[in-house]
Amino acid sequence: MGKLAVLLWRAFSAAQITEAEADELSNLIEIRKVVPKAPPEPHRKAVGSRPITNSSLARRRRWASSGRLPPALAALFTQGEAAVLAVIAETVVRHGDCRHCNDFIAALAGVSRSMVKNALRQAKILGLITVEQRRLAAWRNDTNIVRIVSPEWQAWNRLKRRSIPEGGGVKSVTSSNTKLINRGKKRGLRGQKGLPKRGRRGRKNEPDENRTAEYDLKGTAQA
Repeated sequence: MGKLAVLLWRAFSAAQITEAEADELSNLIEIRKVVPKAPPEPHRKAVGSRPITNSSLARRRRWASSGRLPPALAALFTQGEAAVLAVIAETVVRHGDCRHCNDFIAALAGVSRSMVKNALRQAKILGLITVEQRRLAAWRNDTNIVRIVSPEWQAWNRLKRRSIPEGGGVKSVTSSNTKLINRGKKRGLRGQKGLPKRGRRGRKNEPDENRTAEYDLKGTAQA
């Protein structure tokens, strides 16, 4: 601002600006000196877990939409957290509990290790799971044991287990009620054993049209 004021009065002395313009610019410079500068905006740190590759994003979406959480519970978590809890639910359904390390769960769900910790912490606060820590030494722990204790979630997992059999497909071949009919040899109407007796008797008494026609031709030729 000081350099700008010096240039202003030099321009006024050289008759490049009028006195009124010089006074107006001088007042603006003084006001600018009094008003403090706005502090620069601090650099915002990126929040959340962003997938590194497209494959990790695809894994996250598949696990989040796999249906391993009831809709009412899935609405309480983000997509990444829902993917983590879906991996845990799948392991619990197969083995009774989840003993995977956080890095392994993060790799399967396509999220970061911190996202796994956040999902477990939030689910534990809501009373959905229990986390048992296994301490081996002062500075060494085994993987935690995660169990699902929510009745709603447990019932949902039992329903999913019955509706989708492991291995896929149909367990047994479905047979029809069609009965085999033994029609016997094809001998015409007279050779079928399945016809009732009344029908066969009635056909015995009926005249044979071929024999009658042959008799009439012979009689006509003799005459």
